[in-house]
Amino acid sequence: MKKLMLTLAISMMFAPAAYAADAPATAKAGAMPAYGKDKPIPTPKIVKKTLANGMTVWVVPRQGLPRVDYVLAVRGAGYAADDSAHPGFASLLAGMINEGSARRDSRAIAEAAQGMGGSVAAGSYSDGISVQANAVASQAGAMMSLLAEVARTPSFPAKEVELAKANALQALRAAEATPRFRAERAINAAVYGEHPYGHTQPTESAINSVTQELLRTEHAKRFRPDRALLVITGRIGEAEAMKLAQAAFGDWKAEGPALAETAPAPRAANPARILLQRANSVQSTIRVGGPGIQASADEQVPLRLASTILGGGFSSRVNINLREQKGYTYGASAGARMNRVGGAIVGGADVRNEVTGAALTEYFNEYKRIGSELVPADEMTMNKRYVAGGYLISNQLQGAVANTLAQNWLIGLPPEFLGQYVPLIQKVTPQQVREVSKKYFAPEAQSIVVVGDPAAVSEQLKPFGEFKVSEK
Repeated sequence: MKKLMLTLAISMMFAPAAYAADAPATAKAGAMPAYGKDKPIPTPKIVKKTLANGMTVWVVPRQGLPRVDYVLAVRGAGYAADDSAHPGFASLLAGMINEGSARRDSRAIAEAAQGMGGSVAAGSYSDGISVQANAVASQAGAMMSLLAEVARTPSFPAKEVELAKANALQALRAAEATPRFRAERAINAAVYGEHPYGHTQPTESAINSVTQELLRTEHAKRFRPDRALLVITGRIGEAEAMKLAQAAFGDWKAEGPALAETAPAPRAANPARILLQRANSVQSTIRVGGPGIQASADEQVPLRLASTILGGGFSSRVNINLREQKGYTYGASAGARMNRVGGAIVGGADVRNEVTGAALTEYFNEYKRIGSELVPADEMTMNKRYVAGGYLISNQLQGAVANTLAQNWLIGLPPEFLGQYVPLIQKVTPQQVREVSKKYFAPEAQSIVVVGDPAAVSEQLKPFGEFKVSEK
């Protein structure tokens, strides 16, 4: 009897008829109800202040969990500041930030953060480095002090430096064995040329040349209050947050002249054709790419939506074409990558050897189509909802809001963009999508990189031009 009751209960839980009574009387049988109205992300109240030393502070009070989140973003400290002998150096610099300070070693830093119910970590990007920290609200002051200690006075202990270099070398060797790493390195160089954006991946010689002194020197150059933004969000009052920021960072002084601003990335490049040898490979890794635009450009919102339609999700055109219809790959993508002073258009997939040429043809067919035909209304609506929904979900937590604000600031977008993005996406027209696509997805402007077996793919590549064959 109990077993029968359980079976009936489970069947009722999943039976469609159980919900029929709640369906609108006007809904057709079997029809899905209409979508609800989109809800734009609320524009938060941001209290802004610039300290006497030039440091910018934004406070975003939020009710909810008794927690505070901090993000300290330093503009110009990222990969774009690395010289030609040290590509990827910013990654090592960021990774070493919490491995020892003037007061504590790495273990003591971790234990202090855990004792406050939170953590401290750093990450590197093309246009900067950010240090994130969080703690329970009752430890807001203590965590602010720890964040300042870690960001301002890293000690770069010799043993930690050697360990970080050894780990970086192992990671590099593992990455260089993968075709995707090689393809990304080659397409970035083809799009950006000698610009720093094109050389963000480390090399063995660059890692080996890193020293304590270099880390200390570069930290002093790159970490400056006049190039820094501190975002504070969570259950904390505006006055208290500003008081804590002043106490922790008010006496921070810049050392020496600021690094030069990153030069604009090239807006045009001679399309390259590169075949990177991978003998006996059973598949090819392909990349197509060309110059794009900076994140703050007037066309950036239409280009973001065009990128989503073309290659930004499972239902995007290149993925449906190459994966679902043709069966060439498990996944294909394409779209714009935007930084502070420039960007790139990059598409790519891993495909079977025998369809390498055909896959490239389909890529360019889709590039031509989106640049010449108006996107149908239902496809526009679907993708606008996808962009809006993903953006809203990704910015639900206060830590995510702080990170979004900091990342937008690094790439030149104002704080108001947080709340403006979804409404701006909703306003994009099919004509705008077609125009930006025609301009930036033009097949004739794209470089092609293929990582694969020359014996298997060379003949297929001939219609696309003469390819330079390389082992690296």
